Amino acid sequence: MGYKAKFRVWRGEGGEGRLEDFTVEVNEGEVVLDVIHRLQATQAPDLAVRWNCKAGKCGSCSMEINGKPRLGCMTRMSTFEETETITVTPMRTFPVIKDLVTDVSFNYQKAREIPSFTPPTDVKPGEYRMQQIDVERSQEFRKCIECFMCNNVCHVIRDHEENKPAFAGPRFLMRIAELDMHPYDTADRKESAQQDHGLGYCNITKCCTEVCPEHIKITDNALIPMKERVVDRKYDPLVWLGNKIFRRSG
Repeated sequence: MGYKAKFRVWRGEGGEGRLEDFTVEVNEGEVVLDVIHRLQATQAPDLAVRWNCKAGKCGSCSMEINGKPRLGCMTRMSTFEETETITVTPMRTFPVIKDLVTDVSFNYQKAREIPSFTPPTDVKPGEYRMQQIDVERSQEFRKCIECFMCNNVCHVIRDHEENKPAFAGPRFLMRIAELDMHPYDTADRKESAQQDHGLGYCNITKCCTEVCPEHIKITDNALIPMKERVVDRKYDPLVWLGNKIFRRSG
């Protein structure tokens, strides 16, 4: 059975805007994105919202619902009380283009800064041989749909705009960790993660893991192990001694 819901939706562009109140019909089984589409069709035809698959696999409809980053297409209206006012705003970390649509180009810029998979030159494609455990370690990270909610919720850039040039965010630190785990990748990911992509800024609050719609354990399985490998290289006494010996002999 349907009912009338109260929605408070951010409207504006270019950094300025306001929350507008709407009363809109909700039918059984609907999600927040359905209601946003009904608002477009009946009351606010110029309301801007980004979406694509409506199946939780493209990551396009990321927004903040009652202050929490969520996918509009995966947030069921049944999770809210019928008397509750539902507040829908754009992702706070990224500049607003219009209404619920944000400029997420920061993420694509960071993706371009990460060197791609670098296999050894003496192994040809088709000759790679990997243990199943190595395949499984990185398979979890491949589930990422690039909704960028993990980067949006990370306080390192959410609350500190000045950190953006030096910090890649959880999504791309996870990518670096994935490459570092690959037995055939020869690039120095540890040095790059720390010096170029700001791994040291992360203080493992796990807020990125909490909002991931694919339930990837970003902090536990990517960021913490990567931090441990970086620390091992810098502070492990055997590694330190080996570096001293080889530097002296060179």
